[in-house]
Amino acid sequence: MKLIRRSRAALLFAAAMFVTPAHADTPSGINALSEWNLIVLGDLVSSSEVEGRTFVGGDLSGNSSNYNIAQVAPSPSAQPGLTVVGNVTGGTKNLNNGSGAIIGGNVDSGFNLNGDPQTVLVGGSLSHTNINQNTVTTGLAASDPAFAQGLQQDKSLLTTSMNNLSYEMSTLSANSQMEISGNRGTFNAQPGSDGMAVFNITSDQLNSIGEIQFNLNGAETVVVNVSGTSINLNDNFLGGTNNLGEKVIWNFPDAEDLTLTTAWGGSVLAPKADAHTYNYIQGSGVFGNLNQDGEMHVGTYGGGYVPPSTPPSGSSGGSSSGGSPVPEPGVLGLMAIALGGLYIGYRRRRRAA
Repeated sequence: MKLIRRSRAALLFAAAMFVTPAHADTPSGINALSEWNLIVLGDLVSSSEVEGRTFVGGDLSGNSSNYNIAQVAPSPSAQPGLTVVGNVTGGTKNLNNGSGAIIGGNVDSGFNLNGDPQTVLVGGSLSHTNINQNTVTTGLAASDPAFAQGLQQDKSLLTTSMNNLSYEMSTLSANSQMEISGNRGTFNAQPGSDGMAVFNITSDQLNSIGEIQFNLNGAETVVVNVSGTSINLNDNFLGGTNNLGEKVIWNFPDAEDLTLTTAWGGSVLAPKADAHTYNYIQGSGVFGNLNQDGEMHVGTYGGGYVPPSTPPSGSSGGSSSGGSPVPEPGVLGLMAIALGGLYIGYRRRRRAA
């Protein structure tokens, strides 16, 4: 009977894990820009806030920072407000609106869990956090190696798909032209039958202007490819930045260093860049590493990007491009497998008893 009770306890624990905000199919490619407000493939150092959901492939550090501060729509794939593959250090991190978190390593900074009761899964240890009515589970990496493995797979999938998406967009042929008049650059979108407008410009052209005006002209997606390894975003947007993030993607496929000093309208795709933001971005953001002193605002990208019919050369094909990737198992998928094994073992032991 003792064996049955232990199996039942393990089964109940696995079942509890099954209903957490962990996920089976990690969004990738263009879908990831709709799912997360901020994706940092490496390390994030933050003293600011993110209105939507955040994914960090490395460590999260810096002063006190805030996550999921806006009432965003629920995640279609049950992503929590904050996912960190590595450790969380520095000032206290505030999780808002019942967003929850999945952390692969240790949480030394502590969490403030605000809003509805939250579920927090931690691979290592957790410090300086009042649990209250929330559900917090620690030590998961030691008790279940699949927990850390699933997060590493998610990071690998996002890294590959974000780099492939950026490359894929850089190969698109331009059907629209930026017009420069004095200090102003006007982007008159000329969408094709697929609803997409594409601009191809250089970093020198972007640096030559100080004001940006966008005329979407009914475009569902506007891709602005900007070549160059060092990028300084310091332009003002005439008419403001509202709603540009949902339609416009600024793609920096070659950027290694990116600095943003003014409020920026449009989602930013710079998966190779070490970036530093001093002002807000209205839209989704993807960076290699990020020092964040400016806020990330919703709405995230929600347009109708149509990928090329043929996968770009050098990519791994449809499995990680901007189209319809074949999902890799994330944390929830691995835990579902473990749950099934526990259930079968439990039934067998019960019959034997």
